[in-house]
Amino acid sequence: MTEYNYAEFSTGDYNLTTFHGPQLGTKAPNFTLQDVGGEEVDLLGFDGQFLVLEIGSITCPLFQGRRGGMTDLVKKYPNIDFAVLYVREAHPGKSIGAHDNFDQKKACATRLAADGEGRRILVDDFEGTAHSAYGSYPNAVFIINKNGCVLFRADWNNPGATAKALKNLLNGKPANVKSYFKPARPDIVVKTMKDSGKGSLADFLKGLPILIWKNLIRRNFLLLFNREPKVMPNADC
Repeated sequence: MTEYNYAEFSTGDYNLTTFHGPQLGTKAPNFTLQDVGGEEVDLLGFDGQFLVLEIGSITCPLFQGRRGGMTDLVKKYPNIDFAVLYVREAHPGKSIGAHDNFDQKKACATRLAADGEGRRILVDDFEGTAHSAYGSYPNAVFIINKNGCVLFRADWNNPGATAKALKNLLNGKPANVKSYFKPARPDIVVKTMKDSGKGSLADFLKGLPILIWKNLIRRNFLLLFNREPKVMPNADC
């Protein structure tokens, strides 16, 4: 493993075998974070029925590819809070490089907001403390209830599965939905890497065979047989 804010992407920067984010039915980690406006926010102090928290960065093609689907959910469920936890750059390049300090990180998060991201963007600290507590993956997603319990988690966000999980919870059922990994569309990958700048695409392509094997093939196969505990929407942990 390299330092947290790596300058070049490598599959060795992630544990692609085991996801260490909070387990279902356990207390979600809480942090005081800044949003892009500089306001301090209690992560678990949301007003909606649930919080849908997605991990992301402007150089992550998976996150960029999910934004349309997540925007649809925001419009569909006005009584649910949605937030993005802005973390390290997944694929830094010459134009958008690794963060050297918190101000640079906040500037990238602000750029994401200017690009039309309507969800509240919460900026993790420079060392990635909250990111580490939520598993350190670049595009995980969690649904958390008012008691702070994790009701649904997916190491890779699949908006279709997240939508089904929300529907189950709103109907008083556990969010037992299998969130299979779906790769980003090639055009979104190319655009994201182009915006990131020179070096990002080459680093991505270098790691692509491992990403395909670990996520698209191995992970999805294991998920087929995985059984998660059933956690009710009003669980108190």
